Amino acid sequence: MTPDKKVKILATLGPAIRDAAHIRQLVEAGVNLFRLNFSHGEHADHAQRYQWVRQVERELNQPIGILMDLQGPKLRVGRFAEGKVQLVNGQSLRLDLDKTPGDTSRVNLPHPEIIEALQPGMSLLLDDGRLRLKVTAKQNDAVITEVIAGGELSDRKGVNVPEAVLQLSPLTEKDRRDLTFGLQLGVDWVALSFVQRPEDIVEARELIQGKAFLMAKIEKPSAVTHLEEIAKLCDAIMVARGDLGVEVPAENVPRIQKDIVRTCRQLGRPVVVATQMLESMRFSPAPTRAEVTDVANAVAEGADAVMLSAETASGDYPLETVQMMSKIIRQVENGPDYQTQLDVGRPQAEATASDAISCAIRRISSILPVAALVNYSESGASSLRASRERPKAPILSLTPSLSTARRLTVAWGIYSVVNERLRRVEEVTSTALEIAQAQGMAKRGETVVITAGEPFGQPGSTNSLRIETLH
Repeated sequence: MTPDKKVKILATLGPAIRDAAHIRQLVEAGVNLFRLNFSHGEHADHAQRYQWVRQVERELNQPIGILMDLQGPKLRVGRFAEGKVQLVNGQSLRLDLDKTPGDTSRVNLPHPEIIEALQPGMSLLLDDGRLRLKVTAKQNDAVITEVIAGGELSDRKGVNVPEAVLQLSPLTEKDRRDLTFGLQLGVDWVALSFVQRPEDIVEARELIQGKAFLMAKIEKPSAVTHLEEIAKLCDAIMVARGDLGVEVPAENVPRIQKDIVRTCRQLGRPVVVATQMLESMRFSPAPTRAEVTDVANAVAEGADAVMLSAETASGDYPLETVQMMSKIIRQVENGPDYQTQLDVGRPQAEATASDAISCAIRRISSILPVAALVNYSESGASSLRASRERPKAPILSLTPSLSTARRLTVAWGIYSVVNERLRRVEEVTSTALEIAQAQGMAKRGETVVITAGEPFGQPGSTNSLRIETLH
């Protein structure tokens, strides 16, 4: 398991991945965890892919995380009498609750919560932002809008409301059914779409009941506003740049991405950068230079993981895409200024023994030629605090919990080995040296830093640090 990169790869499974052998190829090329996208596919399809991943996990004796991504509410206009209309700038368009097929003057908007939230002056975006409307008047069951940017509008196109917070749960009835199914399967992570406010995280947590870890997708302007509160309530964050890029000006997305990465690192929450990272490789064996730069920037900013969506789910070159992403990550990480950038942006430590030790191992690994940092953690909390420091050496996390090991697959620099529960610090030292050597992370004569804590099994108890040489 010799790690050759610290930033992780999250790859989406779909029709392009046809068997366990294909999944094994992706893991060997650099994938650390997989996404099941519940916006597409049947439960039987997801169950089959889940079993393939678990089969590969057993074959490689290597923890692999599985994330289920809930679809969330899909807001759409109704249908048109002729299937589509052409809207021109300056014209009026009424959006109402009447289910009668629409025309160029009106169309059904089957979402009373949108009509309730809208006020004159607010904008609506249709068809992924291709058309823009401005609300000019509001009625009990309708809003009157002016077309600001026109074009063709056809049946059931999507609606985005960037300037309003909708009184709408992020979990639809479909999501609740999917969530029950995914938790029964045994997914490690749940990604929550359409997050608008901290209360949405609380609602999801109550449904998940600790059976999986929760990742909030930041794709709404209101979620950006409440980012810190949302991040504190969940286990990780995804920068979902697709919908986010529709609801905020495109030129703002890079800055928002940087802010989210910085905030998550300060809070010690893993952060995934997602959407269209190597989009052209769906149909081409080589990416564009702009895409390579995009991935490289996410790595340089300190992201824990980068995600592939349609590139691996339905693209023509899933393996080549993963290989390319791995090469970009390694190239950035091996650059002369990568570690310096991470050190400059390191977060403020909290006044705890665990953070003090995490800061110390980062500093030690920059002074001594440390081959690996070994941490014993049942919950994974101290391994995540060490990852937050972005040390020079990779982190080998020993844990008795397979669930913990799978959770940590999304976190920067951490590679986990499931090991039986230990009872004394002395046991940790001997076991750590043995496993570091067996995993190819340290050789004879190399230095290993080992951290653990007593009492065992208690999060935040890390209180010992040893520097050992492998004999």
